[in-house]
Amino acid sequence: MVVVEKVKEMQKIIDSHRSEGKRIVCVPTMGYFHKGHLSLMELAREYGEIVVTTLFVNPTQFGPNEDFERYPRNFQRDFELAQSFGIDYLFAPKIEEMYPDNFYTKVIVGKFTDKFEGVKRPGHFDGVATVVTKLFNATKPDVAIFGQKDFQQALVIKQLVKELLFDIKIIVAPIVREADGLAMSSRNVYLSEEERKLAPRIFEALNLGIKAVQNGERRRKQINSIVLQHLRQFREFFIDYVAAVDSETLDEPEEFSPGQTVVILVAVYLGKTRLIDNVLVTVP
Repeated sequence: MVVVEKVKEMQKIIDSHRSEGKRIVCVPTMGYFHKGHLSLMELAREYGEIVVTTLFVNPTQFGPNEDFERYPRNFQRDFELAQSFGIDYLFAPKIEEMYPDNFYTKVIVGKFTDKFEGVKRPGHFDGVATVVTKLFNATKPDVAIFGQKDFQQALVIKQLVKELLFDIKIIVAPIVREADGLAMSSRNVYLSEEERKLAPRIFEALNLGIKAVQNGERRRKQINSIVLQHLRQFREFFIDYVAAVDSETLDEPEEFSPGQTVVILVAVYLGKTRLIDNVLVTVP
């Protein structure tokens, strides 16, 4: 595995592989790899001959009071894990390489950013859209793989690719969970021992939402209420939002229709740690 820090070097390497007719797959990450990241890397090999994992903690997607400075980082550990999964290139640019002095450009995606994470974290998706655009231009992939855990982000990126005419196939891979159901996340390391024991209640609540839909509940507010009621049993949770929405549009109809795929989104604080999760369910 080769570590690349410069955009032009990365582009030159990719151009060389492309000239040989090889397909390029990109797995964008912010590092501190867990089994979720590694599952994306494993999946990547199915879609192309050359796999590039990007490792960049992007400052522009963090708000002023968020955790950019303390976001977990361990380059040597990440390097060894990526290498063990047969990654060809680890693109790990410095901040000044991605955002040099006098950088004024911002990519803004509408529609999918005007609710939920877009409201709770103002400017977050502008940072995501901008850095993903730059990473795509640096790595020039045929395919890019993202995780379902950041569901709204995946929709934003799909829209970005569609509307800015990137010739890139976007794959959204299922959430990887701990044995007790907690969605894997780099931020899980923030949880205290007691908080970690409580965190799986989020997935329990989401499963109650799934069962309600499977048992015939179509009313959006009632589905939300079922998930909320379970979470509210635990005073340690501060609930940011719970929302059952259309999985393709994020629309919130009063009732869902048979055959419609619903995503139930949850964001909560547990202590100082903000956790997000989601599940998909099709209305029978």
